[in-house]
Amino acid sequence: MLGRRRKQVIDAVQLALILIAILIMLVPIAWIFMAAFKNHIDVFQLKLFFTPTLENFGTVFEPPFFLGHKLMNSTIVAFVTVVLAIPIATMAAYSFSRFRLTGETAMLVVILATQFVPAVVIILPFFVMFRDIGLLDTRIGLILVNLAIVMPFAIWMIKGFIDGIPLDTEEAAMVDGSSRLQVIRNIVLPMAAPGLLTAGIFCFIIAWNEFLFALILTNKDAVTLPIGLALFKAEEGDLWNLLSAAGIIIMLPMFVLALIIRKYFVQGMTMGAVR
Repeated sequence: MLGRRRKQVIDAVQLALILIAILIMLVPIAWIFMAAFKNHIDVFQLKLFFTPTLENFGTVFEPPFFLGHKLMNSTIVAFVTVVLAIPIATMAAYSFSRFRLTGETAMLVVILATQFVPAVVIILPFFVMFRDIGLLDTRIGLILVNLAIVMPFAIWMIKGFIDGIPLDTEEAAMVDGSSRLQVIRNIVLPMAAPGLLTAGIFCFIIAWNEFLFALILTNKDAVTLPIGLALFKAEEGDLWNLLSAAGIIIMLPMFVLALIIRKYFVQGMTMGAVR
């Protein structure tokens, strides 16, 4: 009896902690959504009932904010980064997974180690190099930076997925006369598709949310959405209603993307976890 009551108490405490954690995460998001539909006066008043307005979502696309241009920059940079990173990372990951290379372990360690280098350490070399070759404040420059950021992560992640594909399937296809490229195209890529999609999602999110390099390497033409949020200031302080509306616009593509591909995302994560 005592043990049963003790278990009930533990379960109640765990449930309370979970609810507290959920509240901590959801309250700021709920505040942002409410503030996005308030005017500049109501946003500072803690009231649940107010007259909602969509004006903020139109204002952020007008001067001096021009959020539409920044939205286009973020979309192009993130999309092109994924389109370039996934094929290159897939070929590299396949090589590491299927071929025994000299110094393979050392190369993998070096690739992984790049993820632990603070961005502030390498941002100055990027700035000087891009200044000298004319890539400051360009989408191409941001794409190259994002490729450098996501490639190590993508290689490691995709390698895990390819490791989970039975080697016997490839060997049987090659015995039947298929070339290595045909095996990759007809067997590896279809079987690894959920994993590639998962890696692509993570790469897109990383590129979409990248802040520090975009802050230092752009100033006008190639400014992205995260940097654009800093523009919502006025003499009287931050424009929280506009800032919240812009924040929703930034989050919305990720939310919709997650809803569309959630099944493949879970399948890809499961595939990468099972050996």
